[in-house]
Amino acid sequence: WESAWDSGDNKEEEAATETTGQSGPWLQDCVVAMSPCSDLLVVAREQKAVFLSAKWRSNDSGREEMTLAVSWTGTLSTDEGECVSSSVCIPLASQKRSSTGRPDWTCVVVGFTSGYVRFYTENGVLLLAQLLHEDPVLRLKCRTYEIPRHPGVTEQHEELSILYPAALVTIDGFSLFQSLRACRNQVARAAAAGSDVIQPPPLAYKKWGLQDMDTIVDHSSVGIMTLCVFDQMKNASILGGFNASVKGSPPAMSQYVTVGGGPYTGFYYAVEGSSQPLLSHVALAVASKLTSALFNAASGWLGWNKNKNEEEAVQKQKPKVEPATPLGIRFGLPDSRRHGESICLSPCNTLAGVTDDFGRVSLLDLARGISIRMWKGYRDAQLGWLQVPEERGDREFSPSASLPRRHALFLVIYAPRRGILEVWAMQQGPRVGAFTVGKHCRLLYAGYRLMGVNSVTSQGWQLHTQQVCLLDPITGALRTVNIPFHLALSDKKSERAKDMHLLKRLTTILRSREVEPDILESEAKSVLLDIKHPAIKKQALESLLSNKNAPVSCLTKVTGALYDVLKQQDKLLSPTQQDSFEGIEEELSRVGPTLQRYAQLTSRPSVSFAQDSPYSPLPAQAFLSQMECTEDGELRVIRGSETEWNRLGNFMFWGCLCGNSPLHKVCDTLQEAGISPQQLLSLLLSVWLQREKEMLQKPGETVRNLHTLLIALSNMKGAVEESWDTQSISPWWQQVRHTCIQSHNSAAALLAAFVAHRAAKASITSRLQSEWEAVSLELEQWVVFVRQLEDVLVLQTLLLVPPPQGSGGGAAAQCSIKTLMEGGTGGIADSVSKWVFRHNLSPERLKEILQKREDKEAEDKLEQKAGEEGKEQEEKSQEDTDRTAELLVAVCQRFPHSLSPDLLFAHCCWEYVVQWNKDPEVIKLHILMMCVCVQDVGMGDKAATYFLGCCVQLLQILMEADSAVEEVPAPELSVEEAWFGAEGPASIAELALEQRGVHYPLVQHHCLLASLLHSAMTFSLKVKPLSLFDSKGKNAFFRDLTTIQLMPSGDMDPGLISLRQEFLLRVLTAWVQAIDDSSGTSPPPLPSSGPKADWWPSMCLELGSLLQVNPDILRRHLVCELYNQGLDPRAEEVMLEVEDKDVLGSQLLVLTGQRLSYSLLHSQSQTQAAMELLARLPPTLCTWLKAMDPGELRCPLVPLPQTSRLVGRLIEILPENHAQYSLALHLLEAVEALTTED
Repeated sequence: WESAWDSGDNKEEEAATETTGQSGPWLQDCVVAMSPCSDLLVVAREQKAVFLSAKWRSNDSGREEMTLAVSWTGTLSTDEGECVSSSVCIPLASQKRSSTGRPDWTCVVVGFTSGYVRFYTENGVLLLAQLLHEDPVLRLKCRTYEIPRHPGVTEQHEELSILYPAALVTIDGFSLFQSLRACRNQVARAAAAGSDVIQPPPLAYKKWGLQDMDTIVDHSSVGIMTLCVFDQMKNASILGGFNASVKGSPPAMSQYVTVGGGPYTGFYYAVEGSSQPLLSHVALAVASKLTSALFNAASGWLGWNKNKNEEEAVQKQKPKVEPATPLGIRFGLPDSRRHGESICLSPCNTLAGVTDDFGRVSLLDLARGISIRMWKGYRDAQLGWLQVPEERGDREFSPSASLPRRHALFLVIYAPRRGILEVWAMQQGPRVGAFTVGKHCRLLYAGYRLMGVNSVTSQGWQLHTQQVCLLDPITGALRTVNIPFHLALSDKKSERAKDMHLLKRLTTILRSREVEPDILESEAKSVLLDIKHPAIKKQALESLLSNKNAPVSCLTKVTGALYDVLKQQDKLLSPTQQDSFEGIEEELSRVGPTLQRYAQLTSRPSVSFAQDSPYSPLPAQAFLSQMECTEDGELRVIRGSETEWNRLGNFMFWGCLCGNSPLHKVCDTLQEAGISPQQLLSLLLSVWLQREKEMLQKPGETVRNLHTLLIALSNMKGAVEESWDTQSISPWWQQVRHTCIQSHNSAAALLAAFVAHRAAKASITSRLQSEWEAVSLELEQWVVFVRQLEDVLVLQTLLLVPPPQGSGGGAAAQCSIKTLMEGGTGGIADSVSKWVFRHNLSPERLKEILQKREDKEAEDKLEQKAGEEGKEQEEKSQEDTDRTAELLVAVCQRFPHSLSPDLLFAHCCWEYVVQWNKDPEVIKLHILMMCVCVQDVGMGDKAATYFLGCCVQLLQILMEADSAVEEVPAPELSVEEAWFGAEGPASIAELALEQRGVHYPLVQHHCLLASLLHSAMTFSLKVKPLSLFDSKGKNAFFRDLTTIQLMPSGDMDPGLISLRQEFLLRVLTAWVQAIDDSSGTSPPPLPSSGPKADWWPSMCLELGSLLQVNPDILRRHLVCELYNQGLDPRAEEVMLEVEDKDVLGSQLLVLTGQRLSYSLLHSQSQTQAAMELLARLPPTLCTWLKAMDPGELRCPLVPLPQTSRLVGRLIEILPENHAQYSLALHLLEAVEALTTED
């Protein structure tokens, strides 16, 4: 059989066969096992073995050191052909009361390929031999007692587990311990009596036949576990189905994990105290159909046994072997191509490392049965575990000092192919160590301690055991792996632990007497400067100063270097202030483009009087007149006029803000003067806000100086109250906000808010003295306030953009947080709508800009970064109008609710109505409302016509909105989060939503009147519009559109219908005359508005249907008028829609006769051919043509082909039995003859 190597629970490691075909050093072919006490090493190959015991010897320099020397050699096998396949060294605890944890003696357990397991003393004396199964022993592993670290952890029993290719034997640890002690005593007695006969006591063991796995090469006995109720119910449901019942208390089970192939990892569970199959702990009591005998017979089918005859021959000489109890696999990790090679159980019994033939190391979570981590590139890896307790020094500074000591878990991986030993923190931790070692070493990991220990006997013991050792066969060195506990901690938690580690390092150096003074100085200096915590730094300095061996020169240099570093730290700006100013610079760069545009718009020259200027020098008399000394001896500033206050502030602080005056000197002087910090703050803010233009020329420098001044004022006595709770509002910072809220200088207010916000945050952080980020009501107020000021700055920048020359007047509106909050929810939209009016933006242009905003938002989400980089270049190349549009888009993005397109259009509409009401003649309306008709409307013809057209549009919009009101839900009016709490008049939208809905028939009735008026005004038709309606219709006019009125119904008076018809026919005639164009085959397109608009005929037809006028009469009239005007192509289009073709044919026959009469009789250029043609015509036709009056034609001279086409149409539409059909035929002949003559 091929040996597989093990890096699991025992110390024994077996050599993997070299894949390259080259044999490594001799140790690679040996079975190696080591005692966890590091006092016994066993090396075995085939039948022979060597035992090496620990001995103290003197080295060449005379120092004592421990070595492992050969204590016994010999042959272990007794049966022919058997070889050693596995081994473990188990130290047995002493039973004496005086014992302190050292082992009494060590038992060497050896497994053979014959199936025998034999137990030896350290001197190679055989104590016990057992044949538990007739297959080669693959693995021996041991588990010993471990003190539970936490309450509730199941106490594990000691045991020795023996793995065979298809069976697992577990020997109870207590029984084995007693048996080995008894055997050792018997051997001692027999040796004394000269006898070799030993009667071995029976061993208590369990034997499980592991089923459902193709090959097994290694195992781990995890121990006893108890399922939680949820897992018990889950298993019952999965295995027992819907009707499964669950036992009251889940029984304890032993868990075994195996690795190999098919599946790659298998999980087995055996119920304690029962030999029933695995599933007995749930409701399914499935009896195994494989009896033990059948199982043994089946092993031959599975290929585990050799030739039957050979097997029977051997069995005759061997003792009887008990059959195995079948144990079915619960579940596994299936991976058909991957084969496990070894498994190594962690000391806490919850994790296991598994190696495989793909060069992977997998980490298993044994409770969940899943793989939680995997490492690549570790072919032939060997594994071990290290569990490191927290040091006592670390516990003193730990927040969990009262809890049990913490333990850190590390996985050790030895990769022989790369010659590297790595240490990884569990479970998802980083690699904390890596060491270059030889390529032929063996990693020895026991995974157990002393056998025979229990909770009573282990009290007060110090168990001296090594967890992981590395044996190098080249040098013969045996090295142990030790890891500091703090490597398992994260950076923040381990700072103090690292400092303790540095302190220990310094202490070790100071204790050593052989260190050179130069080395001592450099090491002590680096350690003292690296330690972060002041308390530990002080402790290190004290230990250095109290050391007698350190030279005085070394002490002075180290303390001098430390003093210089501390002094330099004091001079530097405090970290919170430095961090806060870095934050301000970031915010400045973010709002930089807006500030720049704002500065350009506000830098236009203005006129002011010199005596009112706050920048003029302040005379001493004026300065003293504003100062007052109180009874308490304090100095108080008298607040006079705004100009005087600003001049005083300018005198005190402008030099500091510009950088011309020493900041701290000025602050110290003011503090000594005794002026209250609140008054100084008010003066500082007044000059800052007043001199916005100068400040914006060098914003970076002035903001830095303001930051320094504000912090200096905040640190004055009486500024920020000592008793101020950081979770409440500070009156000091509230004063800053109150001043900025009222300021119309948006840029200065925003920069002051940036500075104050950061200063307040630094102040709160220093008060809390916590690593966590401070969260308080004060900071929340600042976040909202800064957001509001940013919004105001962008809005103010837009409002400052000057309108194009010649546009509507009005100065730019000034806005602040106060004005916007008092303007109500519609105040922002109202300001923007006034700006839109001043810039005379058409609705189409406004809609286009808002559409760009939506597109931009979508692009920003995809390419935010790219957009920011290219923004500056675009702005340079774009025109002012495009920059203005971008600014409007930016404002709309900052106010997505207040400036939603619908709200903005509604406010713009209202603004135009207000402005039109002031001057109806000049201002052209884009969107209008209905107004009351009076005799004198105060408008000229053009303005009135345009106004009536807008009225029609508005009434049509009202009808469309009313018809869709049930389908579309009412809009929800919301405000941006930063602008909640606005108080003021209700917005247009809120008022509109409170209005009642219109009465559709009444609106339609008014729309009818407006359309008739618009038609009359457009075509200059004289008509009394109210005469076209009956009494009911007249009474319904000019009522509130939301009321229900008595409307006209039923058939109208024929005389009224006749009047209406006559008016509509006049409108059609006027339209035809308006569109008179040069005749051609295809008519040119018509405009969309004005008297030539193409929609007039369809509107007349709609009005006709509402006014009970026959639409076919209107169509026939339109066809005749178009032919009369010579617009034959347009007439042919309309002719297709005429229903009564007979009447139309009669009308067109007369029109054709008039055209022909003009060509033959009335044309000034009559030819002889025409006269001859007239003579040839039938007498009736000649008489009829002479009776025609061509003067009725507005366009008598029409090309003959058009007239010929018209006659052809006549023949088509007139029926043959028509009275004038023959006349039409004669006309056709005459036209054809005339065309031929031409």
